[in-house]
Amino acid sequence: MDLGIIIVNYNTRDLLRTCLRTVYDSKGDFTFQVCVVDNGSVDGSVQMVAVEFPQTHLIPNPDNRGYPAANNQGLRFFGFPDAPDAPRYALLLNPDTELPPDGLAKMLSFLDAHPEAGVAGPKLVRPDGSLDLACRRSFPSPEVSFYRFSGLSRLFPRSPRFGRYNLTFLDPDQMAEVDAVVGAFMMVRREAIAQVGLLDEAFFMYGEDLDWCYRIKTAGWKVYYNPEVTVLHVKRAASQRNPRAQVEFWRAMDYFYRKHYAANTPWLLHILILAAIWMRTNLERARWRLAGAEV
Repeated sequence: MDLGIIIVNYNTRDLLRTCLRTVYDSKGDFTFQVCVVDNGSVDGSVQMVAVEFPQTHLIPNPDNRGYPAANNQGLRFFGFPDAPDAPRYALLLNPDTELPPDGLAKMLSFLDAHPEAGVAGPKLVRPDGSLDLACRRSFPSPEVSFYRFSGLSRLFPRSPRFGRYNLTFLDPDQMAEVDAVVGAFMMVRREAIAQVGLLDEAFFMYGEDLDWCYRIKTAGWKVYYNPEVTVLHVKRAASQRNPRAQVEFWRAMDYFYRKHYAANTPWLLHILILAAIWMRTNLERARWRLAGAEV
């Protein structure tokens, strides 16, 4: 098989329906299968998939296991990380995306033409036509994170120094080698997965795609942004209704920093970074508690 597609769903039934329709309407000379992993939805998503898309392999979880854990369930269904008969590529795809008919074929052709690429992602656009900035990123090193969270990246988006996180100084219609693409559409080569393993389940949501790209690049593969394919991304369709979202974002940043950068960060800067993350995490916890949410 050429492509194993994993879609993790959480209470986005109608968007998932549209996403699956665009997937199954794909054109091109390639083979694929779809696995939907549902994280305890209560909106009828499981029933919809079973009735309307019986060709889809469905894994219904009784609760929300988080994004990387659910994706790993789908990856294991296809035989990743190391089964010899696993598909040539895996695709992590969000249910709030809509694919063009030739999108999958073009992305597969792109990766076939770039054997050095372990990961590739397309140009993602929002419903208003604007670029989803997360579709091409640099890793959030202490320096890059400072430019982002201090507001310097917004003040000077065309600066190659200050605009590094979302690479806002690059032409969005130009193919580029980048640090990371986003898990909303991330196509990954079988050999890269075999080399680095599956997603890190210590993340719950956010950060796991950055971490996977980091590990894959560290193993010697390249990551590419390919704007020849444009995919619609509604974005945060599930997380915007989840009070854990912002808390988990900051927890993910804390874990990513500790995992990849803390050991080589000067101690004073290390303390400042941890203090800033702690303050933002607890601010979000307090905000949601005031709103009557459980976090």
